[in-house]
Amino acid sequence: MRVLTVPNWSFGRGPSLLGSFQEELSTADVRVHYTVSDVDHNRTVTAFSGDVAAVESTLLRLCDLAFGWIDMRDHVGVHPRVGALDVCPFVPLEPGDHAVRESLALAERVAARIGGGYGVPVFLYEKSERGRHEADLPALRRGGFEALRDRELRPDFGPSHAHPKLGVTVLGVRDFLIAFNVDLATDNLAVAKEIAKEIRNYRADGDPRFLGVRALGFPLASRGLTQVSMNLTLPDLTPIDPIVDWVETRAAEEGVLVAGTELVGVIRESDLRNATELQVRPEQVLK
Repeated sequence: MRVLTVPNWSFGRGPSLLGSFQEELSTADVRVHYTVSDVDHNRTVTAFSGDVAAVESTLLRLCDLAFGWIDMRDHVGVHPRVGALDVCPFVPLEPGDHAVRESLALAERVAARIGGGYGVPVFLYEKSERGRHEADLPALRRGGFEALRDRELRPDFGPSHAHPKLGVTVLGVRDFLIAFNVDLATDNLAVAKEIAKEIRNYRADGDPRFLGVRALGFPLASRGLTQVSMNLTLPDLTPIDPIVDWVETRAAEEGVLVAGTELVGVIRESDLRNATELQVRPEQVLK
């Protein structure tokens, strides 16, 4: 049974660790779709797929590498984060209940290993969530790593206090989503934040153009840009190109040009016809 995982790691300024990741992934029995670090976010996103056993062993080897290097006490970046392995989704790539059950079992094995082997509290989310954290997780993320250090936690695996260096991990099985960024040619963060806020408001109002679109605005100081960062959680209902076009039009109203777009992670082959505004490398396409 094939499964995709898209682990997000809290490092983006460590070329030696990125090199170790790339070396490890080059020899693993998985298909590697994405391994990219971002300096401003101070975050690395990896994406790879394969059979359950290969994905599990590869992920745990990356944990061995990352957990010996990352120290959240020194971590600074624009992206919200709560741990060294910040979030780790698993997405079954085959239909049916059996694929979901195998993915759920995989998530729980990895969570138990991270919680027991490394002493990192693990919170299950999305389809793995057990009815305990639907209200807790937004508050958990809102405070970031710094707000966790003195809190009593109720994780699904691991200790009741955040690891002093590695924080906590949010992990579980979820449906497929598309993550993408639209970079704006301005260092005025207010423009990106306002555009992201308008998208969230349209989504909340049920506007069909923005169904399932999560949006945040970030500064990209190293490049003199800002960014509207989006997750499209209902890709079967909401096409990408009209969203990018809307952002471009809205930015132009503020006198700002779009500097570029970026697909983060993977996209399905069936989504490409509605994603012509994104630059997509062949290895990013799930077939």
